[in-house]
Amino acid sequence: MKKVSKNSGFMMVETLVAASIIAVSVLVSMTVAQKSVYISRQALHTAQAAFLLEEGAEMVRILRDNSWNNISNLTAGTTYYPTFSGSAWTLSTTGSTVGIFTRSLTISSVNRDDTTKDIVNSSGTPDSGTKLFTVTVSWGEGGTTITKTLKFYIANIFS
Repeated sequence: MKKVSKNSGFMMVETLVAASIIAVSVLVSMTVAQKSVYISRQALHTAQAAFLLEEGAEMVRILRDNSWNNISNLTAGTTYYPTFSGSAWTLSTTGSTVGIFTRSLTISSVNRDDTTKDIVNSSGTPDSGTKLFTVTVSWGEGGTTITKTLKFYIANIFS
């Protein structure tokens, strides 16, 4: 006669528990790896956008240094897209991209307080020698559009 052991099913349960733990560990590791790749890519795109913002500001400074007319002839409120063609920067109203990024800039008029000569948001006297620029860089990331902006004033320092 065969002797039946009470522990014969216990080995199967141990194997099933061990396989479940290993499977969950692998899935968690894969999820963490996928999230770290996504965050790394997002950090890379943010760093690239920061460089494009700074380049846009430098481009405006170059235009100003070449001639204040390059700045004063721009229409306030119009969206411009900087492009490098030949050996010079140009501004166009036609959209352009740099890789996955869209870079644009807008210009705004500046008003100054009559007494303090400080820049004010409303009222005051228009200052034709100072303009407010906003450089914007946007790109798609994970189904959403991310936008970074840089605002700065440019003054006619050569007159």
